[in-house]
Amino acid sequence: MKAKHLFSLLVVILTFGCLNLQAQENRFDKEVAQMSHHLDSIGWAKGSVLFTGSSSVRMWKSLQDQFPEVPIINTGFGGSTAEDLDAQLFPLVLRLEPSKVFIYEGDNDINGGKTAAEIMATLDKIVTRIQKQLPNTTVNLIAAKPSPSRWELKTSYLVLNDLMRQYCTAHENVNFVNVWDIMLDKTGVPRADIFIGDNLHMNEKGYALWKEIFTPFLIED
Repeated sequence: MKAKHLFSLLVVILTFGCLNLQAQENRFDKEVAQMSHHLDSIGWAKGSVLFTGSSSVRMWKSLQDQFPEVPIINTGFGGSTAEDLDAQLFPLVLRLEPSKVFIYEGDNDINGGKTAAEIMATLDKIVTRIQKQLPNTTVNLIAAKPSPSRWELKTSYLVLNDLMRQYCTAHENVNFVNVWDIMLDKTGVPRADIFIGDNLHMNEKGYALWKEIFTPFLIED
């Protein structure tokens, strides 16, 4: 009798565990589906420049205005990690067949306890998938940015950025976009004037700095 109850309890635990895992894996499905529907409704063109990743990309509202001569698609989804992007790579990147992809992931990953090595393993999966399906597409990995609210994680971010830089150097058609240095003041800490009230996300002054960094990657032939 006790064995039967124990077995039933185990089944319940496993069932709820699988449901919770599925919920985590699919947590962006609804948002991504809505985004895809919106993109299809307004129209998009193959060969555009695509930006994707977490909220630093999603909140870059002036992106297209800053580069009016470049057709840009923004599929950023706030709160995402590299694993989330890997799970949503087809609707957010692959099906859109961009000429260039800019990826911002790693910020939330570090904050969530992932190691730089773990993040790079997932980013490598993403890059490999893109290059396999879209061999002529240039992939650009954006460095994790410094922010006052996560400054205690500085060392982890620097390790990740260094691994990204090394990875890009070792792989063809993959570039490293360094946004870290320009966001620091003369004392080496994040500039206070480029963030909104949460000290994590950037204001328009912050995105103006990003425009300086991204311009060579967008206008090059």
